[in-house]
Amino acid sequence: MPRHDPIKRREFIRRAGAAAVAAPILGRAIARAEAAGEGRPVRPDARPNILFVLGDDWGWPAAGALGDKAVRTPTFDRVAREGVLFPQAYCASPSCSPSRASILTGQMFWRLEEGANLWSTLPRKFDVYPDLLEAAGYHVGSMRKGWGPGSIDAGGRTRNPAGPGHKTFEEFLKRAADGRPFCFWFGSPDPHRGYELGSGARSGLRIEDVRVPPFLPDAPEVRSDILDYGFEIERCDREAGEMLRLLEAAGRLDNTIVVMTGDNGMPFPRGKTNLYDHGARQPLAVRWGAKAKGGRTVEDFISLADLASTFLEAAGLKPPPAMTARSFLDVLLSEKSGRVDPRRDRVVTGRERHHGGARPGCLGYPARAIRTHDFLYIRNFLPDRWPAGDPPGYADCDGGPTKAYMIAHRDDPKVAPLFELSFGKRPGEELYDLKKDPDQLKNVAADPAYAAAKKRVADELTTYLTDTKDPRVIGGGEEFDKYPYRGPAGDMKKKAVTE
Repeated sequence: MPRHDPIKRREFIRRAGAAAVAAPILGRAIARAEAAGEGRPVRPDARPNILFVLGDDWGWPAAGALGDKAVRTPTFDRVAREGVLFPQAYCASPSCSPSRASILTGQMFWRLEEGANLWSTLPRKFDVYPDLLEAAGYHVGSMRKGWGPGSIDAGGRTRNPAGPGHKTFEEFLKRAADGRPFCFWFGSPDPHRGYELGSGARSGLRIEDVRVPPFLPDAPEVRSDILDYGFEIERCDREAGEMLRLLEAAGRLDNTIVVMTGDNGMPFPRGKTNLYDHGARQPLAVRWGAKAKGGRTVEDFISLADLASTFLEAAGLKPPPAMTARSFLDVLLSEKSGRVDPRRDRVVTGRERHHGGARPGCLGYPARAIRTHDFLYIRNFLPDRWPAGDPPGYADCDGGPTKAYMIAHRDDPKVAPLFELSFGKRPGEELYDLKKDPDQLKNVAADPAYAAAKKRVADELTTYLTDTKDPRVIGGGEEFDKYPYRGPAGDMKKKAVTE
């Protein structure tokens, strides 16, 4: 895949696409103006508003509606109760920049060139849904963390792809009070590390309510760390609740599509940057009071990359052909629960380079996975590399009390096998029987009894990667390791830091 298109050709395509999008919108705007008549106020636009709430490192299942007893998420629970809960939602990549790039572009990260890596850039030639909605007449804005971390300028953009920044949602609403619909991105910095030690317990969270994932040691230090993580989730949830109250006061809540989710899994060993459920699976609840029947739980697989095309379709726009992810608007509006669309029976995730200093030469850890209701299959393209980063720093795993505890107790017989699961090298193929092993602890890829199942899901993954032109399959994947790392210069020298 070439890294740069000729400027004239790229600009022609961009303008042509924008014109195709804008034409029907302009027609509708003229019709509304004519219908209003001279001297009469234009009727409010019937298209939905969009409020997108994205927690930084907020992973499944850390929400009350998903059964977590240690964290209090009344806003998320309300959105799930009055809307639709999607317990089978997954990020495209369990790393901030590529996950956010996929959300914005509606494309899998491997299609975004440099945008596949953390601390990269998102080239301007890749359309993002806020720009398309803005061209269609929407007020667009963002707050706090949009796309990133990375360099916006390097991609040829003049603003964050998530939209122009605002200090508060209240300020944005005042500017978007002219009857036109709005699209707002709230990127909370919570619950990204670092945490204030003991903040969870001091806030009233109870250490006995913590369910320690079985791949982590059940130690007081780990339980306390999970509580501190929960404290920051609660702060994100609380701020989202304030936004909903502002929308209610303005009478705009019911025609607002409210989406709450996270960009990748929990920042703990075998979580974030990993393709297991605690790395790639996300909380997801969607409320659209005016249109979507509430009180439902839908088990269809959703990729967060599907959000862009869903938002565009809800706004009456046709997603550009490059948006390979599929809108789930039909599922949202179906009024059905359980498994709704039989085609949504799997989801694909993957990763490239995360931390620039994790391996000599700024190398990544390329991997792809396919998740069905029965199996998780992972293909590690270069298994000679350390998945969590080279020892002793293991820099692809965020630092914190849990990581420190596991490294310090790695020779403890109870901790040693868990340490290996999180920090050891992995084979080229992994397969987990989710009915027998929902926590994905036992790799059965080499078991002859699973040969047929492995071949089936491996073939399905290959077909999807080929159809979506993944360079790791069709050729050119080595380019991902060559793109510049645009993070802090000191990161390249550090052995264990967080991104």
